[in-house]
Amino acid sequence: MKDIYETMIELIDNKEDFVLATILEKHGSAPREEGAKMIIKRDFSIVGTIGGGIFEAMAIKLSSKVFQDGVSMVKSFSLTNEGAAALGAACGGSVKLLLEYVDYNDSKMMDIYKNAFQLKMKGDNFAIITKIPEEDNSVREIDKWICSEASFYGEEDDTVQLICRELRENFKNIVMKNVNLEGKQYLIEPVLNNEIVYIIGAGHVSQKIAQITNMLDFKTVVIDDRDEFANRERFKTVEEVKVISSFENLLEHIKVNNNSYIIIVTRGHAYDKDVLAQVLKTDAKYIGMIGSKKKREFVYNSLLSEGYTSEDLKKVYSPIGVSIFAQTPEEIAVSIVAELIKVKRGPLNEKR
Repeated sequence: MKDIYETMIELIDNKEDFVLATILEKHGSAPREEGAKMIIKRDFSIVGTIGGGIFEAMAIKLSSKVFQDGVSMVKSFSLTNEGAAALGAACGGSVKLLLEYVDYNDSKMMDIYKNAFQLKMKGDNFAIITKIPEEDNSVREIDKWICSEASFYGEEDDTVQLICRELRENFKNIVMKNVNLEGKQYLIEPVLNNEIVYIIGAGHVSQKIAQITNMLDFKTVVIDDRDEFANRERFKTVEEVKVISSFENLLEHIKVNNNSYIIIVTRGHAYDKDVLAQVLKTDAKYIGMIGSKKKREFVYNSLLSEGYTSEDLKKVYSPIGVSIFAQTPEEIAVSIVAELIKVKRGPLNEKR
């Protein structure tokens, strides 16, 4: 699946203007989270989604005015429970949208989006800062900046530089938010590019997992010690396939941080145990190990005898995946990736 920034650059290179819809705020049962984006083309076809249904339809309808006038605007959409029921939605909610007119002739705006795409392709973390128009007001040009941990793009602005200084104090933990400074509203959108799924083991289940993680825009790396399994013929869509000599020194081949997801699906108990012993020493966001409860107990008991603690083992999701009574490789892959999504999207303090 193409990243939305990649699609934007393709449209810009093809000299196509478009409308970029971004959810600024949501209340009630609106289906997508704040920050969700959707591109609306001149023919009113879309790339991405802000939730489908009535909200998306209203955004597409309003985009005709954005195209006609060449302006950007902020608009709130609300739906009563009765209206939602009539349209097949579960219940009412409200969404505040930024509908941004992106003109390929606007050289300043094009530079911002091209720089954002280049930073994303390099894997750098950055934030896009946008000055938001007042609701129901239309503006012809929208002010936008990029702030990374080491660089700044956009016209010099003292207020925005103040925002950047604050962001850099704790950059990797920034979240999307609106800030009000000197009577002006700014949207801060972090683009943190280091969410990586490491699939340790390159068997049939791994193939199916990689297909789904690719669709969900996870950067996916597959690792095995057998080149007949870990190769581009079997894993065409992943970012990287690594063949290593053994699993014993796994951490020499991968960089694990608190945005890493580790899926352990090797071909045997001993390999699983070796891998788990290493990744337990990292701050990975997710560690999952495939296998039955009996296998899990064997691996856990071995690690406990080596000095690991019960607290260490609480970090592990095993048996892996959301319980859906999966049997086939495809079903197992769905259950595992569902668990990744739950960890990614769920509240930090939510109990498993």
